[in-house]
Amino acid sequence: MAKQVIALLLLCAMFSAQVSESYGASVSDRQQVPDDSLAQPVNQVVQWNRTLLSIVRTSGAQPATIHPTRSFAIMHAAIYDAVNAIDGTHRSYLVDPSPVSPSASQDAAAAAAAHDVLVALYPSFQAMLDTQLQDFLAQIPAAGADVAEGLSTGKSAADGILALRSNDGSAAQPIPFVFGAAAGEYQSTPPNFPKQPQFTHWSGVTPFALERADQFRPGPPPALTDNAYSNDFNEVKALGIASGTASSADQALTGRFWNGAIQNYWNEITQTAAVQNNLTTAQSARLFALLNLTFADGVIAFYDAKYTYTFWRPVTAIRAADTDSNPDTMADANWLPEVGNTTPDPSYPGAHAVISAAGATVLRSFLEEDQFDFNVTSEVLAGVERSFQSFSAAAEEATLSRIFAGVHFRSDLITGQALGSAVAQFVVDNFLTPIAGPCIGDCDNSGTVTVGDLVTLVNVALSTGDIKSCSASGATEGGPVTIDELVRAVNNALNGCPA
Repeated sequence: MAKQVIALLLLCAMFSAQVSESYGASVSDRQQVPDDSLAQPVNQVVQWNRTLLSIVRTSGAQPATIHPTRSFAIMHAAIYDAVNAIDGTHRSYLVDPSPVSPSASQDAAAAAAAHDVLVALYPSFQAMLDTQLQDFLAQIPAAGADVAEGLSTGKSAADGILALRSNDGSAAQPIPFVFGAAAGEYQSTPPNFPKQPQFTHWSGVTPFALERADQFRPGPPPALTDNAYSNDFNEVKALGIASGTASSADQALTGRFWNGAIQNYWNEITQTAAVQNNLTTAQSARLFALLNLTFADGVIAFYDAKYTYTFWRPVTAIRAADTDSNPDTMADANWLPEVGNTTPDPSYPGAHAVISAAGATVLRSFLEEDQFDFNVTSEVLAGVERSFQSFSAAAEEATLSRIFAGVHFRSDLITGQALGSAVAQFVVDNFLTPIAGPCIGDCDNSGTVTVGDLVTLVNVALSTGDIKSCSASGATEGGPVTIDELVRAVNNALNGCPA
């Protein structure tokens, strides 16, 4: 009887420790800035994602020739590999520090990995980043060996990912672009007429997951004399004009609402999903890594397509319609888009469509559902929010907003959606996948670890330590039952057995 009491007490202690490690972020905490949000222990994956969002939104912080999705992918790949080295349930992205105790602090590993990556990428923010890490460590009541091992694991993962990406082509200078003059060719856009388009070199960056930049390159845009082009042209001409009357007030608002860095919107949507679904540190690490590896490669892929086809933007097409040999398109020499300036790169395919389709695909795959009630705050309209009941609905609105903004044809968006979905599905299917194997703690081979399994396993540890008393098919890793195996069994009870 005494042994059973001790077993139950040990079991409760382990559950308490794991719940404290894995949970804690609240919905209200999502709205706080990084420093304030450290007032209580929370999921460090979400915290450091907020920090990076704050950095890239700081004027002048992001190098103009390096796309910010690269930073998010590097940080989250490092966080994931560090946390997964401890959690041990999925395949690593790159770094697999070994051996790492499953009792090492996952939050410490996440914080150290994120800190070291961001200091390397944004050295001018080091003082702020150092303070954030120290504030996190100060919250831990007894920062012992588990925290130290977590910090060491995070540093190792950060070093590995940074070394991997040190010569990935992102430091190359943009390739000088010669604007076209013929119908259909990309030209500098009014009213600001940029001297050069952006990221002309980005298709040369090494992908994070794709085999090559053109792996999912779409076919060309519609010919200027096709009915599809005529329909797309007249749609954006009517609905995307500045201060127009054909679009509704809500459509015009939609065009302006989403006219910011689309990957930032989807990182915030994912923060909301992680917090409201009470994802553990390990679950959050995998979700954000999948999301941002997909975004980084989606950007590489769409720039490959953009600079392959160099298709003109609506503002150019509408002003020069008398040159397109299409009797169904009429020129308007004074036409301007609803949002004023057009993004300085070719039209086809649409970036918002790629990123939104990719983000929704990753979230649906990870959470195994599309329905989710959430609000999105605009990056460019202060204090304006829109509400959605599914990831698909948000993705569709963000995509179609580019017509109401006056900066894309519908064909740009349809093709972008297909490209984003293809990239996302490739990443989800081939990276950070579960490790098949025995489920530590599943004493009755039911496929789940129950409280009864855990009590049995603890009793075995306290008595003979005979593995056969729990299961003959590998419910532990062999030999005497260890504390590490007990902790991993509790993890499996909380998070489910590896697939």
